[in-house]
Amino acid sequence: MSTKVTTKGQVTIPKAVRDLLDLKPGSEVKFRYGPNREIILERADGVRPPSRFEKLLGHAGPGPTTDEIMTMLRGEDD
Repeated sequence: MSTKVTTKGQVTIPKAVRDLLDLKPGSEVKFRYGPNREIILERADGVRPPSRFEKLLGHAGPGPTTDEIMTMLRGEDD
């Protein structure tokens, strides 16, 4: 993924990156150096959007309890 720098020194943040960071019009971003001098783009407010896995938490319902799972695995009947 690449983008060109305009004559004013501006770049367009690709949609995939905006979606990943949940950036909206007016959002502020921060650039910083990483440990290997790579440039890291972050939200200026420090909020980290939930990961794709965190977004799925709770969607499958509560599920069986640990005791119920152990009973099923052991083949025990009530």
